[in-house]
Amino acid sequence: MNTKSVEDLMETSTEVHFSGFHMDNGLEQRKAGTEEPTTSAFDEYRQPFVIGVAGGSASGKTAVCDMIIQQLHDQRVVLVNQDSFYHNLTKEQLTRVQDYNFDHPEAFDSERLLSVMDKLKHSQAVDIPKYDFKCYKNDVFPARRVNPADVIILEGILVFHDPRVRALMNMKIFVDTDADVRLARRIKRDTADNARNIEAVLDQYSKFVKPAFDDFILPTKKYADIIIPRGGDNHVAIDLIVQHIRTKLGQHDLCKIYPNLYVIHSTFQIRGMHTLIRDSQTKKHDFVFYADRLIRLVVEQGLGHLPFTEKQVIAPTGSVYSGVDFCKRLCGVSVIRSGESMENALRACCKGIKIGKILIHREGDNGQQLIYEKLPNDISDRHVLLLDPILGTGNSAVQAISLIIRKGVPESNIIFLNLISAPQGLHVVCKRFPRIKIVTSEIDNGLNEDFRVVPGMGEFGDRYFGTDDDDELEESRSR
Repeated sequence: MNTKSVEDLMETSTEVHFSGFHMDNGLEQRKAGTEEPTTSAFDEYRQPFVIGVAGGSASGKTAVCDMIIQQLHDQRVVLVNQDSFYHNLTKEQLTRVQDYNFDHPEAFDSERLLSVMDKLKHSQAVDIPKYDFKCYKNDVFPARRVNPADVIILEGILVFHDPRVRALMNMKIFVDTDADVRLARRIKRDTADNARNIEAVLDQYSKFVKPAFDDFILPTKKYADIIIPRGGDNHVAIDLIVQHIRTKLGQHDLCKIYPNLYVIHSTFQIRGMHTLIRDSQTKKHDFVFYADRLIRLVVEQGLGHLPFTEKQVIAPTGSVYSGVDFCKRLCGVSVIRSGESMENALRACCKGIKIGKILIHREGDNGQQLIYEKLPNDISDRHVLLLDPILGTGNSAVQAISLIIRKGVPESNIIFLNLISAPQGLHVVCKRFPRIKIVTSEIDNGLNEDFRVVPGMGEFGDRYFGTDDDDELEESRSR
């Protein structure tokens, strides 16, 4: 066999892998009638990053959105305004428009907003109405065509009010501006731009705007992930937000859905090692060597999520170094037998660490039975590193994690380490245990009809421990 080193692979590789956003090409093919509808589990999670921006009227929401869009100039970004989804006023309401509360949640057509957002999240183009604030209708002007994008910004005074709308958001920003500043801006905007007299503006503010802010808008501030004082004037806050968004855009799509999922940063070294261990022609010695290297990286990444305490030491120069002290109370738990391949890397990083064992037997397609367990007696007082190189359906992981929790370990004290994961298994585990942490080196496409990870790396235990009969026969002949 013609083998290459990792260095050779890196020199000859011309493919660059991006794990950000992708269009569902199958949708375009289905529209053209060239392919039957197919949906993979991996496509299910290819969704845009949705940012909600809320705050009082004239708080500076639009300025914040414009600055974010400007700084994300190299991304596909669309802005959806909640104002586009006002209900059309009836003839009776039009006769008393001065008594209509445009700041009340019932003024908005939330069902239509949800429908539009759902289509955008599933990479479908939509038509967004343009509301006419003179006729108070949304069918006067042609609708605005909005194509799918990498980032969707949903802006409006009450975008956090409906829990169904909040659930669509990956990041929630509340623009917090003083009431007097908001009032001054509103007076300037309505008198200059909308040709209204100041008495009418103040009357509407005292009758509707301020009470609605106190009753409906301000209470949603508690849902915000980020609160920006002073709105668009706070450049430091907006810069930090954009940096965070860029970090999320560079992550796998599932990391945007589950904040407890961590994929180690991909490099050509890591891609090269994955290429070797996934190659069916790689010999056992090389497979073990590169698998061990990847396992060590995953273990080191997992240890970085353990708590630490600050510690000062005296350096040989006599100077003080301010550092941290490692978490002392931890243990490993390996899922027999593939998980045992990860024990050496854990022992190399954590001297004298206790390691427990769990044996789970697979029954049929989805059945799992716990056969054996031997865990440290004081495991409830420790942080646990669960070891299993392959996360497929997630059924074995659920059994193992459930057992550890029954032993008294808090869910937040469990870190699950693996080499490759299928989206289906990640979905099962992250939904069931949202407070554990999962650290993996790559997320694969999904599962095949036999519930095996694809592209995967075959039967990991057989390849690592040399129990593949064909491989042993070939090695014996080579000797």
